[in-house]
Amino acid sequence: MTNLKLGSRFPVYSYKHSGEFHRMWRQETLLDKTNDIIVVGKTRTKVIESSGKNWMTHDPSISFFFKNRFFNIMAMLRKEGVFYYCNMASPAVIDNEGLKYIDYDLDVSVNNKFEYKVLDRKEYEYHIKKYEYPKELVKVINHHFKILINMIESRSYPFNHEVIKTLYELLKKQDKRKRL
Repeated sequence: MTNLKLGSRFPVYSYKHSGEFHRMWRQETLLDKTNDIIVVGKTRTKVIESSGKNWMTHDPSISFFFKNRFFNIMAMLRKEGVFYYCNMASPAVIDNEGLKYIDYDLDVSVNNKFEYKVLDRKEYEYHIKKYEYPKELVKVINHHFKILINMIESRSYPFNHEVIKTLYELLKKQDKRKRL
C-alpha cells in the first residue's frame, strides 16, 4: 500500500500511546501525497470506535496527515462554511493495512471565522500519567502544539477555505470516477 496512487482508497486507524486501537475511518480517498504530507478526503464513511460502536460521518471532509509533525488536521465542509478539527498526534505512517497514527488527546476546534478553542487538555494531562509519556515526547507534543496554533492564527496551509473547497472538488471528481 506504500505505492498509493491518487484516488486510491484505504482506511485510517487511530491508536492510543499504549498501542490499543482507538478509532478507524473505513474509507478515505488519497488526494495528494508529498514527502511531508498525505491529503485524503471523504464524503461519507463508516467510523468504528474501540467500544465497537459504529456511526457514519455526516459532513464531507479533507484531512491532512503530516509525516514529520505531531498533529493532523481535518477540514469539514458544512452549510455554515469550513470548520477544522486538529488532533495532536504522532506523524502518520502508511503500511499494508492503511494510514496510522497515535492520538495524543489534545485537540483544537477551529470555526469558519478561524476562532479556535483548545479541547481535552485534562484528558491529555491524565494520559501523560496513565500511559507514562516520556518527557521528551511531551516536550515535542507541546512544541508542535505551538506550531499548530501559529498556523491557525496566521492562516497557513491548510487553514484556507479556498484550498479546502478546491480539494473538495477534486474529491468529488475522484468519487465520480470510482462510480463509473
